[in-house]
Amino acid sequence: MSVKWTCIKADDRSLARRGRLDTPHGPVDTPAFMPVGTQATVKALTPEQIEGVGAEILLSNTYHLYLRPGADLVAAHGGLHGFMGWNGPILTDSGGFQVFSLGDLRKIREEGVEFRSHIDGSAHLFTPESVMGIEEKLGADVAMAFDECIPYPATYEYAKEATARSSRWAARCKASHRREDQSLFGIVQGGTYKELRTSSACELVEMDFPGYGIGGLSVGEEKPLMYEILEHTTPLLPLEKPRYLMGVGSPDCLVEGVLRGVDMFDCVLPTRIARNGTLFTSQGRLVIRNAQYKNDMRPLDELCDCYTCRNFSRAYIRHLFIAGEILGATLATIHNLRYLISLMAELRLAIEEDRLVETAKRLLAVTN
Repeated sequence: MSVKWTCIKADDRSLARRGRLDTPHGPVDTPAFMPVGTQATVKALTPEQIEGVGAEILLSNTYHLYLRPGADLVAAHGGLHGFMGWNGPILTDSGGFQVFSLGDLRKIREEGVEFRSHIDGSAHLFTPESVMGIEEKLGADVAMAFDECIPYPATYEYAKEATARSSRWAARCKASHRREDQSLFGIVQGGTYKELRTSSACELVEMDFPGYGIGGLSVGEEKPLMYEILEHTTPLLPLEKPRYLMGVGSPDCLVEGVLRGVDMFDCVLPTRIARNGTLFTSQGRLVIRNAQYKNDMRPLDELCDCYTCRNFSRAYIRHLFIAGEILGATLATIHNLRYLISLMAELRLAIEEDRLVETAKRLLAVTN
Protein backbone atom coordinates (compact mmCIF):
# COMPACT_ATOMS: atom_id res chain seq x y z
CA MET A 1 0.00 0.00 0.00
CA SER A 2 1.76 3.14 -1.21
CA VAL A 3 -0.64 5.66 0.36
CA LYS A 4 -1.55 5.76 4.04
CA TRP A 5 -3.88 8.14 5.86
CA THR A 6 -3.41 8.93 9.55
CA CYS A 7 -6.01 10.60 11.75
CA ILE A 8 -4.38 13.30 13.85
CA LYS A 9 -7.54 14.52 15.59
CA ALA A 10 -11.27 13.80 15.33
CA ASP A 11 -13.79 16.54 16.08
CA ASP A 12 -16.07 15.81 19.04
CA ARG A 13 -19.11 17.68 17.70
CA SER A 14 -19.13 16.63 14.06
CA LEU A 15 -17.80 13.92 11.76
CA ALA A 16 -14.77 16.06 10.82
CA ARG A 17 -11.21 14.73 11.05
CA ARG A 18 -7.78 16.33 10.83
CA GLY A 19 -5.33 13.98 9.19
CA ARG A 20 -2.31 13.41 6.98
CA LEU A 21 -2.10 11.45 3.75
CA ASP A 22 1.39 10.05 3.20
CA THR A 23 2.25 9.34 -0.46
CA PRO A 24 5.39 8.40 -2.42
CA HIS A 25 5.70 12.08 -3.43
CA GLY A 26 5.19 13.62 -0.03
CA PRO A 27 2.53 14.24 2.63
CA VAL A 28 -0.83 15.97 2.24
CA ASP A 29 -2.52 17.66 5.19
CA THR A 30 -6.23 16.86 5.29
CA PRO A 31 -8.93 18.03 4.89
CA ALA A 32 -7.44 19.14 1.56
CA PHE A 33 -8.59 20.73 -1.67
CA MET A 34 -6.95 19.40 -4.84
CA PRO A 35 -6.64 21.81 -7.79
CA VAL A 36 -7.62 20.17 -11.06
CA GLY A 37 -5.08 19.82 -13.86
CA THR A 38 -7.36 18.03 -16.32
CA GLN A 39 -4.86 17.83 -19.18
CA ALA A 40 -1.69 17.74 -17.06
CA THR A 41 -1.90 21.46 -16.36
CA VAL A 42 -3.83 23.67 -13.98
CA LYS A 43 -5.10 26.18 -16.50
CA ALA A 44 -3.22 29.53 -16.53
CA LEU A 45 -0.65 28.51 -13.89
CA THR A 46 2.87 27.09 -13.83
CA PRO A 47 3.78 24.35 -11.33
CA GLU A 48 5.80 26.95 -9.42
CA GLN A 49 2.71 29.16 -9.10
CA ILE A 50 0.63 26.19 -7.97
CA GLU A 51 3.19 25.44 -5.28
CA GLY A 52 3.09 29.12 -4.34
CA VAL A 53 -0.63 29.01 -3.49
CA GLY A 54 0.07 26.16 -1.08
CA ALA A 55 -1.35 23.24 -3.05
CA GLU A 56 0.07 19.89 -1.95
CA ILE A 57 -1.69 17.53 -4.38
CA LEU A 58 -3.13 17.86 -7.90
CA LEU A 59 -5.69 15.92 -9.91
CA SER A 60 -5.47 14.94 -13.58
CA ASN A 61 -7.98 13.29 -15.90
CA THR A 62 -7.52 9.82 -17.38
CA TYR A 63 -10.07 10.25 -20.18
CA HIS A 64 -8.55 13.44 -21.55
CA LEU A 65 -4.92 12.27 -21.24
CA TYR A 66 -5.75 8.94 -22.89
CA LEU A 67 -7.14 10.76 -25.92
CA ARG A 68 -4.43 13.42 -26.00
CA PRO A 69 -1.45 13.09 -25.87
CA GLY A 70 -1.79 9.38 -25.00
CA ALA A 71 -0.67 7.41 -21.95
CA ASP A 72 2.42 6.02 -23.68
CA LEU A 73 3.89 9.49 -24.22
CA VAL A 74 3.24 10.39 -20.59
CA ALA A 75 4.88 7.14 -19.49
CA ALA A 76 7.92 7.94 -21.65
CA HIS A 77 8.42 11.04 -19.49
CA GLY A 78 8.44 8.93 -16.35
CA GLY A 79 4.72 9.46 -15.75
CA LEU A 80 2.71 12.57 -14.98
CA HIS A 81 5.21 13.91 -12.47
CA GLY A 82 7.92 14.20 -15.08
CA PHE A 83 5.56 15.11 -17.90
CA MET A 84 4.00 18.11 -16.17
CA GLY A 85 6.93 19.09 -13.96
CA TRP A 86 5.10 18.61 -10.66
CA ASN A 87 7.02 16.87 -7.88
CA GLY A 88 4.18 16.61 -5.37
CA PRO A 89 1.43 13.99 -5.09
CA ILE A 90 -1.01 13.46 -7.97
CA LEU A 91 -4.39 11.73 -8.14
CA THR A 92 -5.94 10.57 -11.43
CA ASP A 93 -9.65 10.04 -11.78
CA SER A 94 -10.73 7.15 -13.98
CA GLY A 95 -12.46 9.23 -16.64
CA GLY A 96 -15.76 7.64 -15.71
CA PHE A 97 -17.57 10.94 -15.23
CA GLN A 98 -16.34 12.25 -18.58
CA VAL A 99 -17.29 9.06 -20.43
CA PHE A 100 -20.77 9.00 -18.94
CA SER A 101 -21.22 12.68 -19.74
CA LEU A 102 -20.92 11.92 -23.45
CA GLY A 103 -24.61 10.97 -23.67
CA ASP A 104 -25.42 9.58 -27.12
CA LEU A 105 -21.70 9.20 -27.87
CA ARG A 106 -21.37 6.26 -25.46
CA LYS A 107 -22.91 2.82 -24.88
CA ILE A 108 -22.73 0.98 -21.57
CA ARG A 109 -22.40 -2.79 -21.36
CA GLU A 110 -21.03 -5.20 -18.78
CA GLU A 111 -17.60 -5.37 -20.40
CA GLY A 112 -17.21 -1.59 -20.23
CA VAL A 113 -18.20 1.55 -22.10
CA GLU A 114 -17.95 2.10 -25.83
CA PHE A 115 -17.62 5.77 -26.68
CA ARG A 116 -16.62 8.19 -29.38
CA SER A 117 -13.98 10.82 -28.79
CA HIS A 118 -15.28 14.36 -28.36
CA ILE A 119 -12.17 15.46 -30.28
CA ASP A 120 -12.38 13.52 -33.55
CA GLY A 121 -15.25 11.07 -33.22
CA SER A 122 -12.98 8.00 -33.13
CA ALA A 123 -14.32 4.87 -31.41
CA HIS A 124 -12.89 3.63 -28.10
CA LEU A 125 -13.65 1.12 -25.35
CA PHE A 126 -12.99 1.70 -21.65
CA THR A 127 -13.06 -1.39 -19.44
CA PRO A 128 -11.99 -1.62 -15.81
CA GLU A 129 -8.88 -3.46 -16.96
CA SER A 130 -7.94 -1.01 -19.72
CA VAL A 131 -8.47 2.00 -17.45
CA MET A 132 -6.18 0.46 -14.83
CA GLY A 133 -3.55 0.02 -17.53
CA ILE A 134 -3.85 3.67 -18.53
CA GLU A 135 -3.72 4.94 -14.95
CA GLU A 136 -0.67 2.80 -14.21
CA LYS A 137 1.11 4.37 -17.20
CA LEU A 138 0.13 7.84 -15.99
CA GLY A 139 1.79 6.93 -12.71
CA ALA A 140 -0.15 9.05 -10.20
CA ASP A 141 0.16 8.31 -6.49
CA VAL A 142 -3.59 7.59 -6.31
CA ALA A 143 -5.70 6.05 -9.09
CA MET A 144 -9.48 5.92 -8.98
CA ALA A 145 -11.50 2.84 -9.93
CA PHE A 146 -13.62 2.90 -13.09
CA ASP A 147 -17.27 3.34 -12.13
CA GLU A 148 -20.62 4.25 -13.65
CA CYS A 149 -21.48 7.81 -12.67
CA ILE A 150 -25.22 7.99 -12.00
CA PRO A 151 -26.88 11.20 -13.23
CA TYR A 152 -29.50 13.21 -11.38
CA PRO A 153 -32.34 12.56 -11.50
CA ALA A 154 -32.24 8.79 -11.98
CA THR A 155 -34.88 6.16 -11.33
CA TYR A 156 -34.30 3.69 -8.53
CA GLU A 157 -34.16 0.84 -11.04
CA TYR A 158 -31.44 2.51 -13.11
CA ALA A 159 -29.47 3.56 -10.04
CA LYS A 160 -29.65 0.04 -8.59
CA GLU A 161 -28.36 -1.55 -11.79
CA ALA A 162 -25.59 1.04 -12.21
CA THR A 163 -24.51 0.77 -8.56
CA ALA A 164 -24.24 -3.01 -8.79
CA ARG A 165 -22.25 -2.71 -12.01
CA SER A 166 -19.89 -0.20 -10.38
CA SER A 167 -19.21 -2.71 -7.59
CA ARG A 168 -18.47 -5.45 -10.11
CA TRP A 169 -16.17 -3.09 -12.01
CA ALA A 170 -14.44 -2.09 -8.76
CA ALA A 171 -13.62 -5.75 -8.10
CA ARG A 172 -12.23 -6.07 -11.64
CA CYS A 173 -10.16 -2.90 -11.17
CA LYS A 174 -8.68 -4.24 -7.96
CA ALA A 175 -7.92 -7.61 -9.54
CA SER A 176 -6.11 -6.06 -12.51
CA HIS A 177 -4.25 -3.25 -10.72
CA ARG A 178 -0.58 -4.16 -10.37
CA ARG A 179 1.47 -1.01 -9.74
CA GLU A 180 2.84 -1.22 -6.19
CA ASP A 181 3.79 2.45 -5.86
CA GLN A 182 0.23 3.53 -6.71
CA SER A 183 -2.85 3.18 -4.50
CA LEU A 184 -6.27 2.38 -5.96
CA PHE A 185 -9.33 4.00 -4.36
CA GLY A 186 -12.85 2.61 -4.77
CA ILE A 187 -15.81 4.89 -5.50
CA VAL A 188 -19.13 4.70 -3.64
CA GLN A 189 -22.14 5.18 -5.91
CA GLY A 190 -25.89 4.86 -5.33
CA GLY A 191 -27.31 8.14 -6.57
CA THR A 192 -29.62 9.81 -4.07
CA TYR A 193 -30.91 6.51 -2.68
CA LYS A 194 -29.64 5.77 0.84
CA GLU A 195 -30.26 2.04 0.51
CA LEU A 196 -28.04 1.90 -2.57
CA ARG A 197 -25.37 4.05 -0.95
CA THR A 198 -25.32 1.59 1.94
CA SER A 199 -24.97 -1.46 -0.29
CA SER A 200 -22.28 0.20 -2.42
CA ALA A 201 -20.25 1.27 0.60
CA CYS A 202 -20.50 -2.14 2.25
CA GLU A 203 -19.40 -3.96 -0.92
CA LEU A 204 -16.43 -1.65 -1.44
CA VAL A 205 -15.35 -1.79 2.20
CA GLU A 206 -15.36 -5.58 1.91
CA MET A 207 -12.89 -5.22 -0.99
CA ASP A 208 -10.56 -3.32 1.36
CA PHE A 209 -9.43 -0.36 -0.73
CA PRO A 210 -6.87 2.01 0.88
CA GLY A 211 -9.25 4.94 0.33
CA TYR A 212 -12.74 5.71 -0.88
CA GLY A 213 -14.21 8.26 -3.24
CA ILE A 214 -17.83 9.36 -2.95
CA GLY A 215 -19.09 9.84 -6.48
CA GLY A 216 -22.35 10.81 -8.12
CA LEU A 217 -22.99 13.88 -5.95
CA SER A 218 -23.02 17.52 -7.06
CA VAL A 219 -24.42 16.36 -10.39
CA GLY A 220 -27.54 18.52 -10.35
CA GLU A 221 -29.25 17.75 -7.05
CA GLU A 222 -30.01 20.50 -4.53
CA LYS A 223 -27.31 21.05 -1.91
CA PRO A 224 -29.46 20.00 1.09
CA LEU A 225 -30.03 16.62 -0.61
CA MET A 226 -26.32 16.26 -1.33
CA TYR A 227 -25.52 16.96 2.33
CA GLU A 228 -28.15 14.45 3.46
CA ILE A 229 -26.72 11.68 1.28
CA LEU A 230 -23.17 12.58 2.30
CA GLU A 231 -24.05 12.50 5.98
CA HIS A 232 -25.55 9.04 5.45
CA THR A 233 -22.55 7.75 3.48
CA THR A 234 -19.40 8.81 5.31
CA PRO A 235 -20.14 6.88 8.53
CA LEU A 236 -20.34 3.71 6.41
CA LEU A 237 -16.67 4.04 5.45
CA PRO A 238 -13.69 2.94 7.58
CA LEU A 239 -12.53 5.48 10.16
CA GLU A 240 -8.89 4.77 9.39
CA LYS A 241 -9.06 5.46 5.63
CA PRO A 242 -9.40 8.69 3.62
CA ARG A 243 -12.72 9.84 2.14
CA TYR A 244 -12.77 11.83 -1.07
CA LEU A 245 -15.86 13.78 -2.22
CA MET A 246 -15.44 14.01 -5.97
CA GLY A 247 -16.15 17.14 -8.01
CA VAL A 248 -17.08 19.49 -5.16
CA GLY A 249 -15.31 22.81 -4.64
CA SER A 250 -17.48 25.79 -3.70
CA PRO A 251 -16.52 27.24 -0.29
CA ASP A 252 -19.85 26.38 1.34
CA CYS A 253 -19.72 22.78 0.09
CA LEU A 254 -16.17 22.40 1.37
CA VAL A 255 -17.20 23.52 4.85
CA GLU A 256 -20.29 21.31 4.86
CA GLY A 257 -18.27 18.38 3.53
CA VAL A 258 -15.62 18.71 6.24
CA LEU A 259 -18.34 18.75 8.89
CA ARG A 260 -19.58 15.46 7.46
CA GLY A 261 -16.20 13.72 7.56
CA VAL A 262 -14.72 14.32 4.10
CA ASP A 263 -10.91 14.47 3.85
CA MET A 264 -10.30 15.32 0.17
CA PHE A 265 -12.07 17.45 -2.43
CA ASP A 266 -11.50 18.50 -6.05
CA CYS A 267 -13.34 20.70 -8.53
CA VAL A 268 -12.76 22.79 -11.66
CA LEU A 269 -15.04 25.51 -10.24
CA PRO A 270 -12.42 27.85 -8.69
CA THR A 271 -10.21 27.92 -11.79
CA ARG A 272 -13.10 28.06 -14.26
CA ILE A 273 -14.90 30.99 -12.65
CA ALA A 274 -11.56 32.75 -12.13
CA ARG A 275 -10.99 32.78 -15.88
CA ASN A 276 -14.41 34.41 -16.23
CA GLY A 277 -13.61 37.08 -13.64
CA THR A 278 -15.45 35.75 -10.58
CA LEU A 279 -13.46 35.68 -7.33
CA PHE A 280 -13.98 34.12 -3.91
CA THR A 281 -13.45 36.58 -1.06
CA SER A 282 -13.98 36.72 2.70
CA GLN A 283 -17.03 38.91 1.96
CA GLY A 284 -18.55 36.63 -0.67
CA ARG A 285 -18.16 36.38 -4.43
CA LEU A 286 -16.85 39.33 -6.42
CA VAL A 287 -17.35 39.80 -10.17
CA ILE A 288 -14.34 41.87 -11.16
CA ARG A 289 -15.71 42.93 -14.56
CA ASN A 290 -18.39 45.03 -12.88
CA ALA A 291 -18.04 48.79 -13.44
CA GLN A 292 -18.02 49.51 -9.69
CA TYR A 293 -14.41 48.25 -9.53
CA LYS A 294 -13.06 50.51 -12.29
CA ASN A 295 -11.31 52.84 -9.83
CA ASP A 296 -11.14 50.50 -6.82
CA MET A 297 -7.61 50.62 -5.40
CA ARG A 298 -8.15 47.84 -2.85
CA PRO A 299 -6.90 44.25 -3.32
CA LEU A 300 -9.41 41.56 -4.23
CA ASP A 301 -9.57 40.57 -0.56
CA GLU A 302 -7.84 42.54 2.18
CA LEU A 303 -7.56 39.37 4.28
CA CYS A 304 -5.85 37.35 1.55
CA ASP A 305 -2.08 36.80 1.43
CA CYS A 306 -1.85 35.55 -2.17
CA TYR A 307 0.54 37.03 -4.74
CA THR A 308 -2.35 38.76 -6.49
CA CYS A 309 -3.71 40.49 -3.40
CA ARG A 310 -0.23 41.50 -2.22
CA ASN A 311 0.62 43.25 -5.47
CA PHE A 312 -2.41 44.38 -7.49
CA SER A 313 -5.62 46.39 -7.15
CA ARG A 314 -9.14 45.50 -8.18
CA ALA A 315 -8.92 48.32 -10.73
CA TYR A 316 -5.85 46.76 -12.36
CA ILE A 317 -7.30 43.24 -12.46
CA ARG A 318 -10.56 44.59 -13.91
CA HIS A 319 -8.52 46.40 -16.56
CA LEU A 320 -6.82 43.12 -17.51
CA PHE A 321 -10.16 41.36 -17.99
CA ILE A 322 -11.73 44.21 -19.94
CA ALA A 323 -8.62 44.39 -22.16
CA GLY A 324 -8.61 40.63 -22.68
CA GLU A 325 -5.13 40.19 -21.21
CA ILE A 326 -4.06 36.64 -20.28
CA LEU A 327 -2.52 37.86 -17.02
CA GLY A 328 -6.00 38.55 -15.69
CA ALA A 329 -6.86 34.85 -15.77
CA THR A 330 -3.56 33.95 -14.11
CA LEU A 331 -3.93 36.45 -11.25
CA ALA A 332 -7.57 35.50 -10.66
CA THR A 333 -6.74 31.78 -10.65
CA ILE A 334 -3.91 32.30 -8.17
CA HIS A 335 -6.32 34.11 -5.87
CA ASN A 336 -9.19 31.61 -6.04
CA LEU A 337 -6.96 28.63 -5.40
CA ARG A 338 -5.18 30.36 -2.54
CA TYR A 339 -8.55 31.30 -1.05
CA LEU A 340 -9.73 27.66 -0.99
CA ILE A 341 -6.42 26.27 0.23
CA SER A 342 -6.35 28.87 3.02
CA LEU A 343 -9.95 27.94 3.84
CA MET A 344 -8.93 24.31 4.27
CA ALA A 345 -6.00 25.33 6.47
CA GLU A 346 -8.40 27.36 8.63
CA LEU A 347 -10.70 24.34 8.98
CA ARG A 348 -7.79 22.07 9.90
CA LEU A 349 -6.67 24.48 12.62
CA ALA A 350 -10.23 24.79 13.92
CA ILE A 351 -10.44 21.00 14.28
CA GLU A 352 -7.14 20.96 16.16
CA GLU A 353 -8.36 23.72 18.51
CA ASP A 354 -11.86 22.27 19.09
CA ARG A 355 -13.69 25.22 17.53
CA LEU A 356 -14.77 23.80 14.18
CA VAL A 357 -18.52 24.23 14.66
CA GLU A 358 -18.13 27.93 15.49
CA THR A 359 -15.67 28.47 12.63
CA ALA A 360 -17.94 26.69 10.17
CA LYS A 361 -20.93 28.79 11.22
CA ARG A 362 -18.94 31.99 10.62
CA LEU A 363 -17.65 30.85 7.25
CA LEU A 364 -21.04 29.65 6.03
CA ALA A 365 -22.57 33.03 6.86
CA VAL A 366 -20.30 34.49 4.16
CA THR A 367 -20.12 31.68 1.61
CA ASN A 368 -23.83 30.88 1.38
